[in-house]
Amino acid sequence: MNRIFSIIKQPFIKYLAVIALLPILCSATQQDKIKNDFNIITKGVKTVFAPDGRVKVFDVKIIEKDGICYVEGVTTEPKAKDSLSTALKQSGIDVRYNVKLLPEESLGDKLYGIATQSVINLRMDDGYAAEAGTQVLMGAPLKLLQKRGGWTRVITPEGYISWVTSGSIAEMNKSELEKYTDADKVIVISKYQVITEKSSLNSQPVCDVVWGGILLDLGKSGKFRKVGLADGREGYIPAKSVENFDKWLSERNPVPEDIINTAKQFVGVPYMWGATSIKAVDCSGFTKSVYFLNGIILARDASQQCYTGDDVDISGYINKNEYTLDALKNLKTGDLIFFGRKATPESKERITHVGIYIGNGIFIHSATKVRINSLIPTDSNYYEGSVRLVRAQRILGNEDSGKGIVTIKNSIYKQAE
Repeated sequence: MNRIFSIIKQPFIKYLAVIALLPILCSATQQDKIKNDFNIITKGVKTVFAPDGRVKVFDVKIIEKDGICYVEGVTTEPKAKDSLSTALKQSGIDVRYNVKLLPEESLGDKLYGIATQSVINLRMDDGYAAEAGTQVLMGAPLKLLQKRGGWTRVITPEGYISWVTSGSIAEMNKSELEKYTDADKVIVISKYQVITEKSSLNSQPVCDVVWGGILLDLGKSGKFRKVGLADGREGYIPAKSVENFDKWLSERNPVPEDIINTAKQFVGVPYMWGATSIKAVDCSGFTKSVYFLNGIILARDASQQCYTGDDVDISGYINKNEYTLDALKNLKTGDLIFFGRKATPESKERITHVGIYIGNGIFIHSATKVRINSLIPTDSNYYEGSVRLVRAQRILGNEDSGKGIVTIKNSIYKQAE
């Protein structure tokens, strides 16, 4: 079996040789053999063409009906679709093949959407019981891939694929998205606010909004601004709670102190898995939100963020167990630091947590809540998980450089893709 999977990890054309070994693995019945062969082949295809389900889709299955085997499913990867078909034919498996490419044709030209709630929850499957994936804020542009029941599979601005309730987004075609993108907008700069039907705080609420939400700007009305949502709703928000979006973007050129000043505004905010707003954050949702509020889009998860930017050498702290400021001397304010399990000859590195370095051994992170801790054992606010420090990455200075870090001004927020 180990020989099988060592082949699978090689380029696809090489691991097709695995088919010759299948008979020793198959059970007695023909149906069991077909399913077993299919599972090995699909594992190989997924390993090569769509290893990370957070950014690429490869969902296929084999079903038997009236003595006929059908292979059905969806993928975002044309090469995965073609390679699976080729491998099945070369293996001699007789199936009816119906794997479709995403976005699905039934979407027509409505391939985009705008978030229309203050914070919308995205899940890893199409159901409320599914694992939380991430969140996006009001006004976030999404790419649509697929619909199922009352759910839509989408791609977020940072490239994360997950499912959202269809009623949480306003669907658009490309020309409608371009019109929306070009329209005057404001961004919310207060932590929480309520949009009301009239220019009065006592008026009937339309909805709530949070820090970083984006709204259509419909003009000033006294101490309020009239704003619009992508789904057609309109209302009023205190003018001091918003800023012109283009002006705000033009001023985003963050220095390390800007990152930390923003991060400290989250202190005390509760931890929640999959959360990315001032209401609640998980560890990578916190770092992502802090950088977003400074005009920078990070990858969603800690295990993705850790491969962006530039590596920072903290080998003294990690490998020599020298838990001192000197071992951390290469770190700069604003760097991301990652915790987890170091690589060994038997296992790969595994990243499970992230924080933002402040300086002098101090960092800020979301663990039960957003808090400030130290990497130095003698400090009173020492973080016991510090022994799991694995790596550090420099984000600032690597924007739009091809290292996985994109500015908002060069993203789908400003340019329909």
